[in-house]
Amino acid sequence: MYVGRFVVVAPGVGGYRVSSRSFPNRRVRDRDRDGTLTVGPTPDAPDTDNPYVSYNCARAVEAPTGEPLAALGNGSHVDPIAEKLERGYPARDALAAALLALDYEKDDYDTPRVAGVVGADAATIGTVRRDALLVEAVEEPTVVATYETDSPEPYDLTATDAGSVATELLGADLEHPVCAAGATVDADGVALAFDNGGD
Repeated sequence: MYVGRFVVVAPGVGGYRVSSRSFPNRRVRDRDRDGTLTVGPTPDAPDTDNPYVSYNCARAVEAPTGEPLAALGNGSHVDPIAEKLERGYPARDALAAALLALDYEKDDYDTPRVAGVVGADAATIGTVRRDALLVEAVEEPTVVATYETDSPEPYDLTATDAGSVATELLGADLEHPVCAAGATVDADGVALAFDNGGD
């Protein structure tokens, strides 16, 4: 089954995977080592003017209370979600405001935006698609994807550290895997990792 890009979150853990038929020549990179992971084309990727190919997919943030949080998603909405969290927005409001403002992607498929926020003891997942804006607090691993699984539903995630999360999502039995990112959050902060399939 092809579900496209997807986010999985639960309290303390989350991840994001790129699955792509159109733009497989992409990798996750820790470009500036400031707690941000970026999806972008490989050096040998064909040139494209598609605005949805490159974006920050995971960011570690700190709320004004000092609470560490991770924001994950499939596009440019990750940055405003992270910025709102840093300004003290609750996770639900940060997700809803950013997803509503940027809306679904205006491409040939009306691709939904998917995102999640992970705290040490809480997690929230959201999506905006052509016909709905959904944001839910979750207590168990939950997935939302750009296609097929475009409403939150349970996901069997077993990994507990950021690197293993990325590897588990990349290896999930879903079509056209490209790359993945993982995040864990505890009282000590946020850990981010990625898996580009042995690249």
